Amino acid sequence: MHKKLSEQTGIAVYFCDPHSPWQRGSNENMNSLVRQYLPKGTDLSIYSQEQLDAIADEINNRPRKGLGVRSPLAVYRELLVNSPRHSTLIH
Repeated sequence: MHKKLSEQTGIAVYFCDPHSPWQRGSNENMNSLVRQYLPKGTDLSIYSQEQLDAIADEINNRPRKGLGVRSPLAVYRELLVNSPRHSTLIH
């Protein structure tokens, strides 16, 4: 699947080495945000989908320094609005 993605998009796929968290900084950052709500080892089956969605919404609406103090959701909306295919994406 990753080979097909690379061929069709021209985007290189990189696999981190096991036990090398410094190679996946953004992933580790997201893990630390999630851990503020759900400690490591938490049984997710005790949460409803609505509760998990609420946590995701809070995380996605938090401003990030790396995004110019904008939230991921705000950046995503900007990308959609500024997309050349805006009219087909929004409707």
